[in-house]
Amino acid sequence: MDQFKQENRRTILALAVAQAVLGSQMPMYIILGGLVGQSLASSACYATLPISLIIIGSMISSPILSNLMQSTSRRFGLLVGNLAGLIGSLTSLFGIFTRSFEIFLLGSLISGTYMASQAFYRFTATDICEDQHKARAISIVLSGGLIAAILGPSLVKISFNLSNNMPFLYSYLAIVMLNCLGPLILYNVKPDNLSKSLKDSKNGNLFLGKSHLNRPLRVILKSPIILVSISGSMIAYGVMNLIMTSSPIAIVGCGFQTNQAASVVSAHALAMFAPSFFTGKLIEKYGEKSIISTGMTLFLLAVFVAYQGINIWNFYVSLILIGVGWNFGFIGSTTLLTKNHSQSERGKVQGVNDFFVFGFVALSSITSGWLMNCSANSSQLGWNIINLTATPLVVFALISIFLLYLFDRSKLKKS
Repeated sequence: MDQFKQENRRTILALAVAQAVLGSQMPMYIILGGLVGQSLASSACYATLPISLIIIGSMISSPILSNLMQSTSRRFGLLVGNLAGLIGSLTSLFGIFTRSFEIFLLGSLISGTYMASQAFYRFTATDICEDQHKARAISIVLSGGLIAAILGPSLVKISFNLSNNMPFLYSYLAIVMLNCLGPLILYNVKPDNLSKSLKDSKNGNLFLGKSHLNRPLRVILKSPIILVSISGSMIAYGVMNLIMTSSPIAIVGCGFQTNQAASVVSAHALAMFAPSFFTGKLIEKYGEKSIISTGMTLFLLAVFVAYQGINIWNFYVSLILIGVGWNFGFIGSTTLLTKNHSQSERGKVQGVNDFFVFGFVALSSITSGWLMNCSANSSQLGWNIINLTATPLVVFALISIFLLYLFDRSKLKKS
């Protein structure tokens, strides 16, 4: 972190710790959401609906949080998200205790606001560094997810069997306790601390020029590089979620134990965040478009591995490849986005980005549950259909990157 100023290191470190501690509830939701849904819902077709509602809640609250942060401060918005996480986990806990699927779904929807606020950790880090260090800052923050990938599933394994009558109760109590730590961590995020490039953009000195200082959203969304950035994040997150959401159900449905499903999800989450230690350096060396393309190629490899069988190693290797592919695709797309809008455009661009991303992720989550439980007569067939569904999305992303490359080359020739 030597490239960051001393006063900014504390903020970046606090965001990484928040990603590690508060972020550990996200793999817990992934492991538990579908299983709790199966135990409470009237039909198995609704098993993944709790996860879908978390994402829908995130989609709805993302533009609201973004505008709130723009008008107040990043720290205030992050604390609001943390409070929503606490209320949502308490509501879900009450739903499990009363065996009410409807109350559990309400808690999941509220918890989506926390998920939205966690997505802004990466944007908060980019506020305080220059363009050449943005990818590194995002990587450092997301590397906290490495601890979350271990902590979350470990808490599930420890707490799962503490109550024979209600096996999920103590797991959700653990999520409540994690959210209680939020204010202690997020207080260390400096509320307002912009990089020199962002301060200059307020005065009209950004490379985009004064005429582009605060473009209408409809103009911004006509930019090919913005469209590819948003679609890259959508597909990276959507494909990962499509496959990951049903993976615990598929693993258990293929004859393995819940603890084995938790271990596979843990390995997947480790693969999502472990590359963050070097993804920023790779982006600085090879560029965002190359790293996004590499991530999408890893998705295709994951689908190929998944089709080879339903041994436990197939699940491990496929989900690990999905994790690394998400890391490259999502960090690459996020970095590309942050380099192509001004400070005054930050709220609406980042808000609409996460609205589309989490909207697509919500759709993929709902689709995942339906494909897994209602479109096939076996877990293996459902799993294969899910992987097949992901393939055209990944191919579309690769074609988009290639077209952007041709567009950039034509612009260079004209200039």
